[in-house]
Amino acid sequence: MTEYTAVITGASKGIGLDLAQRLLDRGYRVINLSRNAPGFTHDRFETLPVDLLDADAVSATAAQLAGRGVTHLIHNAGLIWPNLVEAAEPGDITGLAQLHLGAALTLLKAVLPGMKERRFGRVLFNGSRAALGVPTRTAYAATKAGMIGMARTWALELAPHGITVNVVAPGPIQTDNFWGIIPKGSDREVELAGRIPVGRLGTTADVSNAFLFFCAPETGFVTGQVLYVCGGASVGTISL
Repeated sequence: MTEYTAVITGASKGIGLDLAQRLLDRGYRVINLSRNAPGFTHDRFETLPVDLLDADAVSATAAQLAGRGVTHLIHNAGLIWPNLVEAAEPGDITGLAQLHLGAALTLLKAVLPGMKERRFGRVLFNGSRAALGVPTRTAYAATKAGMIGMARTWALELAPHGITVNVVAPGPIQTDNFWGIIPKGSDREVELAGRIPVGRLGTTADVSNAFLFFCAPETGFVTGQVLYVCGGASVGTISL
């Protein structure tokens, strides 16, 4: 059996933790990069503490990943920082660009030599339906849209080396990030779910299912793609 090692940013909770557990069930080793350790242990699961908003800290952690046999890099960590345009600041874009884009680049450069040598790799982004536009998301939508352009560029560059690069783009998913904006159990949550074409909010398992598809060795002919996991919200329009 081939051994796979996945690095997942933000695997301490939510989508990242659900995906980590699903990969562990499949025999992977999983390295979590997050500020806080999850309340979960497994003999093939470890956490390297790091603040992904800190470029120097990311570089130091990336150096620890070199030579670890990383086969899958999944950049899941994200923050929203919602503001109407009048309150948005250039610093919001700079900060989220480091988290959503700069951290991913630094981590990829650390594990890429091993992937190229193996002629196998899976690079995945947790994007967002908000890349298509959502009110109060100036910095978030801009940097999530940037993920798509970066992923497509990497897909073209890395395809000859057996490395695929894809984006999973969730819509409203029941996580702490979502409930930090939409109060849990509120009328607003119910109303939002009703405006999603499938009639419900997404779950972490919905998103993990999409990641698992792209993770598989059998999906080597799929690269540079964006898969919206949003209950049809990418077809119509919703507003948080």
